[in-house]
Amino acid sequence: MNGDVRAGDNLFTCSVVALDPETGKLKWYYQFTPGDTHDWDANEDLILVDRIIDGKMRRLIMQADRNGMFYVLDRTNGKLLFAKAYVRQNWNRGFQEDGRPILMPGWKASLKGTVVYPTSVGGSNWQSPSYDPANSWLYVVARDDGQGYRSAPVAYEPGRQYIGGEPFSAGDSAGEGGKSGVLAIDTTTGDVKWKFPIVRGSFGAGVLSTGGGIAFAGTADGALIALDSKSGKSLWYFRTGGTIASSPMSYSVGGKQFVAISAGNVLYSFALPD
Repeated sequence: MNGDVRAGDNLFTCSVVALDPETGKLKWYYQFTPGDTHDWDANEDLILVDRIIDGKMRRLIMQADRNGMFYVLDRTNGKLLFAKAYVRQNWNRGFQEDGRPILMPGWKASLKGTVVYPTSVGGSNWQSPSYDPANSWLYVVARDDGQGYRSAPVAYEPGRQYIGGEPFSAGDSAGEGGKSGVLAIDTTTGDVKWKFPIVRGSFGAGVLSTGGGIAFAGTADGALIALDSKSGKSLWYFRTGGTIASSPMSYSVGGKQFVAISAGNVLYSFALPD
């Protein structure tokens, strides 16, 4: 958390990098959060999409980043095409022409403490997103909240984790009420089309979207939910009684479609009606 001991951008943290697979040489990189002091390490899944933009086929890479911004890049050269907040954020006030973020004053962790949106867990985190090519929407599980970040010089002690300070009120609302939910993001504009609230999200429970117009998601309190992927309306849910820390999956046997989820130490499988 203490950025004072590592001035600068800290490449290649919080970045996506493209390497030549034959030589290992760097082709390009894009850094989502230069000099981060919020643990926004950009480990979220990268989605590859080919789509026509302004009459030209573009090869894209997309990410709903932990820093609260949804990004679309040209994956042939790393150029930022656009980015837009999908949860509340107060650290970024735009982008320079080269795609570098324009940082808000006082956005870094400090000795006094600074309240920043989103929290250290995002936004989205390790939860697997799901892309629907039929409508170019991306479905993610995300947290919409802020927290205080405080940093100070901390003496290194062998055998103990060293991060140069700790977030204060970590995981708690910064005063405006935090919410978790399943979100549908229009990847052509970055607009959030709908939000479905859930009581408690999970770092591992992601989303499965299907060609039949249904999005499935699991929650930390053990519910498997089915949503209309176009409207976000609740269609069905099942309480497993165990913690869900994985994404739903779908498969077929003998022409019948199933949806499965693991919860606690139990695997649940549901047959879809004919």
